[in-house]
Amino acid sequence: MHSAHNPPRGRPLTASEGREAYLAMIERITVSGVRDSTVEREELSCASAELTRWLKDRRLLDPSGERLSSPERALRHIVLEHGRRLQEAVEGIGRDAQALEDVLSVLTAPRSDQREAVEIEYFTDRSRTRQRLEELDAVSLEEFLAMRNGFPDARILEASLTGDLDMLANGIRMRMLTSQQAVRSQASARYLNALIDAGVEVRVAPTVPLHMNILDRAIVIIGAGPGPQGEGGDVILHSTPVARCFVKVFTHAWDLARPHTDRQTGRGRTGFELSAQEREVLALLATGAKDETIARRLACSDRTLRRLMNQIMEKLGTSSRFEAGVTAARLGLVS
Repeated sequence: MHSAHNPPRGRPLTASEGREAYLAMIERITVSGVRDSTVEREELSCASAELTRWLKDRRLLDPSGERLSSPERALRHIVLEHGRRLQEAVEGIGRDAQALEDVLSVLTAPRSDQREAVEIEYFTDRSRTRQRLEELDAVSLEEFLAMRNGFPDARILEASLTGDLDMLANGIRMRMLTSQQAVRSQASARYLNALIDAGVEVRVAPTVPLHMNILDRAIVIIGAGPGPQGEGGDVILHSTPVARCFVKVFTHAWDLARPHTDRQTGRGRTGFELSAQEREVLALLATGAKDETIARRLACSDRTLRRLMNQIMEKLGTSSRFEAGVTAARLGLVS
């Protein structure tokens, strides 16, 4: 290294000395906007131990010690490291808080004749239920169990995914059990795949008995309304003994279910379920053919054609022929 830019040896570098040395090295190894790797290695091999340490401490030196990092890359590494440290600190505080609660809970032994009052909340508007769930999710500390026999529309699922990912980022363990019917739509498939990518365990069963959430094995939220997903009435039960009973229901159904491995590919998850006849219907629809023309081409009745269209819309998770055509085109099922 040139002595004009080589800081004094034997003592830690000041900020100005380190900055000046780093910029000087970048200038020497850069010719016409391109860095010369050979010169760069020579410069680094001649650098003093003090300068090397200064560069490493500021992430301005690649871990291999053979390449200088840009300030932008160094800053990103520092931010990521601090993020990990903060997360570890949060997890440690969470463990300490739980330990404190556990110790406090055993200070007074419960009396044998003690009865527990169960706090109950009831909502008839599912949007209010979701708002309440966001509040409860914010104080959930360890575990979130979910059972789904259906999913809402894509807009609500996207909002739900944001909250779910926030919980996962806070170290909360999540397991979700859903029915085969519930995973057929594209929106639910995208939602579940995003959860799996984030580390959630997802299993699928032919049917599930309840539309339910269990928080920390202490709070249970059940869809108890007349709708297929419990729409029209949601009950929230605040009771650890009651929650333990529902955990048994969840665990029994979970053990009988299979892992959700039906991941989306470039052609779409549902595309491979379409029969040759269903694909032909989609291709004819794409040309603008009328029902009578399609039925004549397939040599089938109008009733059979309607059945085929309903099957296609169900498999694609759409509610209209137009939406089915758009989805099929997006998935590459028709040319």
